[in-house]
Amino acid sequence: MFLRQLEPRTARTTAEVLNFALWPFAVLTVVHRVFINAVNYHVTNDFTPVYNASLAFLNHRAVYNANFNSTDPAYLYPPSGTLLISPLAIIDPEKSKWGFILINAIALLLAWYLLLKLFNFTLNSVAAPALLLAMFASETVTNTLAFTNINGCLFLAVVAYIHLLIKRKDLWAGVALGLSIAVKGPLTAPLLLIPLVRGQWKVFITALGIPVILNLAAWPLITDYKQFWTHTLPYLSAPRDYFNSAIVGNAGYYGVADWLTWTIRIVLGVMVLISLWLLYRYYRDDEVFFICNVSGIVITAAMLLGPLGQMYYSMFLFPMLLTVVRPNSLVRNWPAWLAIFGFMSYDKWLSDRWQSIGRDLEYLRTTFGWGLLLIVAFCVLGDRYLAARREGRLEVGKSLDPAWMHPEWDTAAEVGASAETPAPRTKAAATY
Repeated sequence: MFLRQLEPRTARTTAEVLNFALWPFAVLTVVHRVFINAVNYHVTNDFTPVYNASLAFLNHRAVYNANFNSTDPAYLYPPSGTLLISPLAIIDPEKSKWGFILINAIALLLAWYLLLKLFNFTLNSVAAPALLLAMFASETVTNTLAFTNINGCLFLAVVAYIHLLIKRKDLWAGVALGLSIAVKGPLTAPLLLIPLVRGQWKVFITALGIPVILNLAAWPLITDYKQFWTHTLPYLSAPRDYFNSAIVGNAGYYGVADWLTWTIRIVLGVMVLISLWLLYRYYRDDEVFFICNVSGIVITAAMLLGPLGQMYYSMFLFPMLLTVVRPNSLVRNWPAWLAIFGFMSYDKWLSDRWQSIGRDLEYLRTTFGWGLLLIVAFCVLGDRYLAARREGRLEVGKSLDPAWMHPEWDTAAEVGASAETPAPRTKAAATY
């Protein structure tokens, strides 16, 4: 049956044409990114410090002794993350790296499949190859594999977390998020806002319990455990002006005044809070829409407004971006996709002819892209709110969407009206 799917045949519908065209591009892009690009040499190497730290941990040597005066990648995972990733050093570095690339690639494929299920798409739909191609052609997936970072596994954990939240499997949802927090807490911990406002309190038992237990377990096993808190954590908390697309990172690089930096962060922070309030007040019953958009907004805010944001963290925004398939999506407009191009495109804007302009475009496009995405979400939700208020449609728990976004509402209203209005009697019935 599987081989029958590969049988060459002429497409009869537009959907078949798109499927036949997109699947070869998608599959070969995956193969290229995993087996060619990821294995090639790259200046940035996130794997070596992780492997060396794992090896040091297994041999009871110091783990948190990185030299932060260098711009080379340094080991920054907390003790809980060290405990989780330490099996990497059981085999030699080359085979371990290849295995780690494959693990991340498999995690990305599983996340892709779960995203399709989240939006009710099948593998036979056009969305399947389109999403696969978009993911593996993006900077975030390409560089996660090329730099051999753990982001692919964390992304799978976040997508599983969203699925389990919607299914109300709260303890398991907490497990998925807890494992990601144990490795990169500042990036994924803001997602705890979702169960907080939805009253899914059991999520917190495992989401916070797992990192705490792993840190306690790592305590007697790491020789320089305290060094993480006194040496590594202060570095993580302080903004740096290199390899940092957060506002404070680029502000430091370009010498922007502190008052202006804080003004920009506060204004965008207020926009984020208003957007989250509107989503909670009017969209919380639409679970997929609410959770995907809230997750995208809070993670974007964490990357942009926090001390550290790197371009390949944008992977965690895929659930929000995939809401584009819904009529009421916040990203069904060209400014949103201008923003998405800024932080998802693999294009390099460094120019040999116009070096200064090219460098600015390359360094700032991620920061501007994240900022524009937050502005777009705020403006779309704000515009819907003002329109609903003018038209007298404001009602807590009811969507701000205009009726044209939901043709099924008119159908349901017509069905309800016909059910409530008694049918006129026929002449024969009247004489009965």
